[in-house]
Amino acid sequence: MHVGALRIELRIRDMRSLKEKRKVVKSIIADIGRAYPVAVAEVDHQDLWQRADLGVAVVSGSPGHVDRMLAAVQIDLDRRTEIEILGVTRSYLEEEDR
Repeated sequence: MHVGALRIELRIRDMRSLKEKRKVVKSIIADIGRAYPVAVAEVDHQDLWQRADLGVAVVSGSPGHVDRMLAAVQIDLDRRTEIEILGVTRSYLEEEDR
């Protein structure tokens, strides 16, 4: 079993309220969840208008599949005009052979 996680720090452009920000973040989370077999959640900066940290997790039997899924999500987010990616952190957990 291979597990990969992506933490993505975002700046959300042109936000004037937390209500606007939440609408954009919920839309991004829903879009990513529909497009890829991953779990997505907002994990930090819930109280800031123009910032959000998203956590993305994927589990697979193949480390290559984990890498491809995380890379695809990152590319998808990078193409969005309403956000700017400020930072990305990847982490992995691999189960040892039994």
